[in-house]
This record gives sequence, C-alpha cells and structure tokens, in this order.
Amino acid sequence: MASRDSLPSGAPRYEFRGVWMASVDNIDWPARGQYNVDSQQIDFRRQLDLHKANGMNAMVVQVRPAADAFYPSPYEPWSQWLTGQQGRAPLPLWDPVAFGVEEAHKRGMEYHAWLNPYRATFSIAKSSIAPGHITKQHPEWFLDYGGTRYFDPGNPEAQQWVVDVVTDIVSRYDVDAIHMDDYFYPYRIAGKEFPDSASFRKYGNGLEKGAWRRSNTDSIINKIGRAIKEAKPWVKFGISPFGVWRNKSTDPEGSATQAGQTNYDDLYADILLWLRKGWIDYVTPQLYWEIGFSKADYTTLVDWWAKHSYGRHVYIGHGIYRYYESNPAWKRQDQIPRQIELLRKYPQIQGSLYFSSKSFERNPNGWNDTLRLNYYRVPAQVPPMPWLAGRPSLASN
Repeated sequence: MASRDSLPSGAPRYEFRGVWMASVDNIDWPARGQYNVDSQQIDFRRQLDLHKANGMNAMVVQVRPAADAFYPSPYEPWSQWLTGQQGRAPLPLWDPVAFGVEEAHKRGMEYHAWLNPYRATFSIAKSSIAPGHITKQHPEWFLDYGGTRYFDPGNPEAQQWVVDVVTDIVSRYDVDAIHMDDYFYPYRIAGKEFPDSASFRKYGNGLEKGAWRRSNTDSIINKIGRAIKEAKPWVKFGISPFGVWRNKSTDPEGSATQAGQTNYDDLYADILLWLRKGWIDYVTPQLYWEIGFSKADYTTLVDWWAKHSYGRHVYIGHGIYRYYESNPAWKRQDQIPRQIELLRKYPQIQGSLYFSSKSFERNPNGWNDTLRLNYYRVPAQVPPMPWLAGRPSLASN
C-alpha cells in the first residue's frame, strides 16, 4: 500500500490527481471542426498547462474512442474526431499519442492511454466509416444495439483484435498506463435485449447467459492485463467502472444503493474479481453523484470501494462536469472539497480523477482556485505500485 505520510501542510506526499480528456464526439479535445495541426497542438498544451497549474499529475487521454485511432495504427483508421473523416490522415502528418506522451512527461505528468474496448461505430446513422474499417472486414464480429455497433464480446476473434490493438500501443509508445472505462457490455435499453444469442449458442458451453457474458468480460480483461505486462511490466492497467458494483438488495456484498443498473448484473463486469485476482492495477469508480444523493450516496460508495480494493489502487472519479447541470447540490462550492476530504480519510484510496478536461476551463464554483490554493497546493507524486516491476514511476525519476 502506498504511504500516506503527510507533508507539514497536511497534503499527501503520494496522491493520484488526474483528468480525463475525452476525444469522442470532440468532448474535450480536439475542438469540433478544429483540424489544423498547429491549433490542435496549441490547445492540447494549453489544457495540460491548466491542469498542471491546478496541481494535477496525470492525464487520461482517449486515443481509441470507436475502433479508430489518434495515432498511426496498423489495425485501425485515423479517427473522424481528429481529421473530420475516418481514415483521413492529418496533414501535415503527426502522431498525437507520441506528442501527448512527450508533453505530459515534460510537465511531470503521467499519460494514461484510454481506449473504449468494444464500441466500433459510435452512431450507425451518422458516423464516418473508412472503407478498410474492421466492421467492413469482419462484419460477423459485430452486433448493433441502440444505434451503435459493438464488437461481440462473446466472439474470441473480436476479443483478440482488441488485445492486439492494446499490445501495439504499449509496445510502441511510452505510455504509463492503459485505461478503459465502463463500456463493456452496453447499458441496457428498456425492452431491448442485446442481440448475442447466436454467439451464446456457439460459445455458451452450458453456462447461464449472464454468467457466460461475465466470463467473456473476465476473459478480455485477463488477456489484456497479461499482454500489457508481457510487453512492458511497468505499464499499469486501470479500469473506470460505473460507480455501483451491485446493490445490497441483490447481494449482501453490494453497496447500500439503489442503482438502476450495475456493473455485475447489467454491464457484466465483475470488477471485484479482477481486483482480487490482480488482473488490474487500479480502479476508478465513477462516483459522479453528490454527497447525500439518496439512490447512490457519494459517502456510502467511497466507503464501500475503500473496503473492496483488495490491495490495488482506488482513485475516485469525480463528476466536476455536473456543475453545469441544474442540480443545486453541484452549485455548492463545498461539494468537491468535501469529496476530497472524505476520500483522504481512507488509506485504501490513493487519489482522484476528474471528468472532464474542458469542465475546468471556466473555473466552475472557483474549484480551480480551491485546488491550487488549498488541496493541491503542494505537489504530490503518483503513488507507486510495489507489485509492478521494471521502470520506476515517472514521479520518482
């Protein structure tokens, strides 16, 4: 477990302080319609400078939002959100991942490459799809659900494709981690079943369907974790799941919540198994709810995740973007400070990750100032992971 020795100011010596930078649908970077390379690079640097000034020490950058690439990939086409059309290379040609890693490391920040494992076409009706895209090469690997096209998680060849994409990134780039969020099996749509019956008949092997789906997700997590460590033993593997594993009403091990969907029962992601078995190095539950929210209270869930870390790192995902919504709880200036104070009470929790980058630009609720002047005034190192071998952590170089 990372040391929680405190500096004289009371600030932790080791604390993960990260920000998600989403590229899908141009949420954070690059800006919609901004295809000029110089402008993209200036904007990327500007956002990193803002977060560095706020005391952050890690960026989680989305490099593969929908079976596409923000880097020259031998497997998948250039992303439409980088150049305006999937498969169109940037002009002049450049490599945003190599650039991003260098810029993050220059600032003493880690670079976590964020991939969406199974989303293949963001919007079937609207997305630009390149002629050589994998959905056209192997249409039998894919399933359509709710207007989005997904890799079939039950198809072993589809799983292997994703593993190969990850291996390629880790092998070629000096990334500090591979990061995946909550999209494994898609969130349920009321009255509409995910159309994987054919795969279930072929590969189900006598399992109940839910158990089979969970075994598929277990399989790819295990394979990706092994592939990362075989390529570079020091590269971390992190998952950012939906904030509720299971409700207590369903499972005594679950949290005292009333979530409408859960990781285990709806997304078929048994996060606790992966932590127990050491398949992942950190977990970042998306606790985008406020303190006191009746169905999923932030305080309750921080406590629950702290008690279910199994010795791996826990970084809490904060929904700073919610300031821009109408919920009065997120207009309170003390919402984020109280969330930080709560998580710091638990030695099993090593830090925070904020969604998302552009949410900070207008200094919501003065939270940039709060971080700079108080909570993150004293720089912190990314907590070391003693179970990892090889290259020492960036912060201790």
